[in-house]
Amino acid sequence: MKRFALFTASILAVPLLVGGGMLAVTGRCSSPKMEPPPPLTAAVVAPAKALGDAYAAVAAHVKPAVVSVYSEKMVRAQGPDSGFPFGEDFFRQFFGQQGPQRRPAPKEYKVPQRGMGSGMILDKAGHILTNYHVVKEVDEIKVRLPDKREFKAVVVSADPKTDVAVIQIKDKVPADLPTVVLGNSDALRVGNLVMAVGAPFGLTQTVTTGIISAIGRSDVGVADYEDFLQTDAPINPGNSGGPLVNMDGEVIGMNSAIATQSGSSAGIGFAIPSNMISNMLPTLVKGGKIARGLLGVGIQDLDKDLAKQFSLNDSNGALVTSVSPDSAAEKAGVQVGDVIIGFNGKAIESSRDLRNRVGSLTPGSKTRLEIMRGGKALTLTASIGEATAEAVPGEEGGAGAPEQAAKLGLSLQPLTPELAQRYGLTEKTGLLIADVDQGSPAAQAGLQEGDLILEANRKRVGRLSELHAAVAESRKAGSILLLVKRKTASLFVALPLN
Repeated sequence: MKRFALFTASILAVPLLVGGGMLAVTGRCSSPKMEPPPPLTAAVVAPAKALGDAYAAVAAHVKPAVVSVYSEKMVRAQGPDSGFPFGEDFFRQFFGQQGPQRRPAPKEYKVPQRGMGSGMILDKAGHILTNYHVVKEVDEIKVRLPDKREFKAVVVSADPKTDVAVIQIKDKVPADLPTVVLGNSDALRVGNLVMAVGAPFGLTQTVTTGIISAIGRSDVGVADYEDFLQTDAPINPGNSGGPLVNMDGEVIGMNSAIATQSGSSAGIGFAIPSNMISNMLPTLVKGGKIARGLLGVGIQDLDKDLAKQFSLNDSNGALVTSVSPDSAAEKAGVQVGDVIIGFNGKAIESSRDLRNRVGSLTPGSKTRLEIMRGGKALTLTASIGEATAEAVPGEEGGAGAPEQAAKLGLSLQPLTPELAQRYGLTEKTGLLIADVDQGSPAAQAGLQEGDLILEANRKRVGRLSELHAAVAESRKAGSILLLVKRKTASLFVALPLN
């Protein structure tokens, strides 16, 4: 602890030259008058006490239904083997350090790997809500209640795409189980007070407080379907699966992730909203699997350059880059280049926003799509399909006989059957990117070696001359719009030309 020294000057000596002599003048400095502190009256501290009492009441209401979740699985590990049946140290007692020595050979062991998270009791049947990553691929699960009772548990069902799981007490379920109440996360506003409960770093029944910092976070990157609440209530490892509650003591989110470089809370935590969870619970509690809607389109976000190319006033919406054959989108009349700006009367802000909306629907649901096509607004009706295995865009490169596309920073060559086979492409025409110049407009736009250019300014291209003509036509506009295929996915790229 630092020590601070306080220096005061009560006597001030100032030498003055008067008529060739020196006169010592002394004066006393008066200390600033200390004002008495304001009285600490009951009225002054009443608001703080009321808030403290509210926090205490909410914590007392929620904590009994929050459990610690312990998991264990056996994993393979390798270690050295001395080769001596009683151990190397046993032999060295007789032969000394110069005794028989053998080079250790690797030996495989099975060791327990333990984890810990949090959960919340949903009902009297012993169903407990937690994160999927807390109980993923484990051999044994135990839950400990606040009163220190322990029970074995099993996974009833889970939805990895949202990181949600339901487990259940395996032993005889006690009749006195406390339960949580799920609230309405759609009613939250930024700035609302919240409380997080869990077992950070194994410290059970820990309560932290904060506010809702943001809603609708969908770019965290920890789950396929994201619509996170962001909070500054401190959340740390071990909080996963615990509740985020409002000041009515209702669970409005499940703590799931943190944004940090140190592994500890940095004031940015994320919780799955209760309404997303509520929609899945009836299925998960029964041991069922979540069936998600599928529109059958490839989509991407817009930026200001793409918005300009598609005659839009802003960059909100989801740009359609591909339409799957015989899909709900194709049957509804959706086309490549359409921009979906509304879904069942609600505005679409981004491609992930659309994906979440579609995924939350039951297959077979009728939905209304508001789209922009060529600067004109259209409304289409689609019957949502069912999502199965989703194709993940791949990245691969390759070499070829390069031919420069003027000033774009690209080496291109027409697609041939041999190249299509090499890169796993099903298209018969297009221009394959064989190389991208570092620092070029193409590199800055995100184009990669192995991409296939299908269209330029909404027209198919299969020859270099066709692309060069499109570039010449686009010089005045300052950019060219390319439709690019990257393995199984398509995307639009507005490539600057100046």
